[in-house]
Amino acid sequence: MNTGALDDSIKDYYRLLIASKEEKSVKQKMRYDAVLLYMEGYSRNQISQILHIPSRTVSYHISRYENGGIEALILIKQPGAPGKLSDAQEAELLSVISTKTPQEAGVGVFANWTAALACAFVKQQFGVSFSTRGMLNLFERPGLSYTRPTYTLNKADPEKQAQFRETFESLKKLLNNDISAILFEDESMIRDYQAIMKTWFPKGKQRIIPTYGKHEGVKLVGCPDYESGRIYVEEHKKYDAEVFLQFLKNVLSRYPNGKIAIILDNAKIHHAKLLKDFLKKNRDRLELVFLPPYSPNPNRIEELWGWLKDSVINNVFFHSREEIREAVQRFIDWLSTVPQMVIDRLCL
Repeated sequence: MNTGALDDSIKDYYRLLIASKEEKSVKQKMRYDAVLLYMEGYSRNQISQILHIPSRTVSYHISRYENGGIEALILIKQPGAPGKLSDAQEAELLSVISTKTPQEAGVGVFANWTAALACAFVKQQFGVSFSTRGMLNLFERPGLSYTRPTYTLNKADPEKQAQFRETFESLKKLLNNDISAILFEDESMIRDYQAIMKTWFPKGKQRIIPTYGKHEGVKLVGCPDYESGRIYVEEHKKYDAEVFLQFLKNVLSRYPNGKIAIILDNAKIHHAKLLKDFLKKNRDRLELVFLPPYSPNPNRIEELWGWLKDSVINNVFFHSREEIREAVQRFIDWLSTVPQMVIDRLCL
């Protein structure tokens, strides 16, 4: 037996083992693993079954190793084909994808861009053919990414929003003098299966959320305190003027001294005639500050509802309304232990 060749084989085995553990490329790791399994005595068919690749591919990798050593297994990155679009054309493509739907750009009836639709647009607009893979590579150059859109309200009035910002800055200056607290009020409905969102889970598997076709829910009314981070939340069976009036009374009882400013949206129940006498009677204790129409974003409690849902509601199915209540209350109780975190997230 050639002991020198045996020593070299052992060295290669451990080099491959280390390389396989450190390799991040799936394709490259598969090459190393194919040869490692071959060194361990597995047949080509067995390796094929273990790695889920064709036997001929296993034979190819083994042959590469036997003829050229470990270096022959290393993938060589092929230089890409030269760009087929000019800089001006790439800029136009980026502009179209950023500002128009495929339908608006004259590509069928579709509302969302895919690489295939971009290929069709480029062919139609510039007479240049791209493969889907080539288009995905092209997307990376101008910085395009596959992202989830978000909504905005086109009816919002920028001038009224600017006026509200000025009003809010004035309120902050009055804190601890003419005003003892600034609160942000809103209502939210928490359902038994609120939403599905991304979460960490074992690779190659998908978390399953059981449901039973029920539609239980809990209606919440609440407000965070801008300065202290204190959270107050109530549950109600419905939303109406009587509920909102009782909520205001409860808030005043929690703030027995000084004047409170409550920032809130323009829901009908917030302007109900039922409130008129109460607000007049308590005008020295309570001031309602209304947000501009179609402008929910400045209302800091919107972030609280999102925080609640992301933390304990989404990706969970609740069997009963009581389970929803318990989950909400646990979260609100936890918030009371981390007021600075609440301030940092909701109030700054």
